[in-house]
Amino acid sequence: MQKNSRAVTCGNCPELRFVMLCSFGTTVLTISLLLKLARIAFFAALAFTFYSAVIPPQHALHLAPWDKAEHFIAFYGLTGLAVAAFPRRNLFVMAALLSSFGALIELVQGLSIVHRDRDFWDWVADTTAIVAALAPMLLVWWRAEVRSAQKNIDT
Repeated sequence: MQKNSRAVTCGNCPELRFVMLCSFGTTVLTISLLLKLARIAFFAALAFTFYSAVIPPQHALHLAPWDKAEHFIAFYGLTGLAVAAFPRRNLFVMAALLSSFGALIELVQGLSIVHRDRDFWDWVADTTAIVAALAPMLLVWWRAEVRSAQKNIDT
C-alpha cells in the first residue's frame, strides 16, 4: 500500500481511494458496486415490506409475536438500508418519505379488496422506528457541527 498526496492506493488498484476496499493488492469491492448492492437491497426490502403488508396476515412472514414490533423491525431495517443506498440524501427527507410509505401501506390496508385493517398505531410504530434508526446518525452529525463551531470560536 502506498500513500501519495491525493489518495491511498493499493498495488494493482491505483484508482482506489479507500484502504478497507483493498485486500492483498486486489480490489475487493468498489464504492459504486456497494452503492448498487445497497440500492438493490433497499428496493427489494421495500417491495417485500409492501407485499407483506397487503397479503393476508396468515401468509405473511412473522418476525415477532406483536404486530407493532414487526412494523418497528421492518422500518428500522428499511431506514438503515435507505441511508446506505442513498448516503448523500438529506436524512429528514428520507425520514419523511419512509414515513409516507408507512402511511401509504396503512391506506392500502384500509381498502376493502385487501382484507386487512388500517391502524394508525402501525404508522406510529413505523415512524418511531425511522426516528430510532436515524437518531444515532443525527447525534454524530450534531457532534461534528458542535466541534466545528467550537474550533471557529476557539480560533
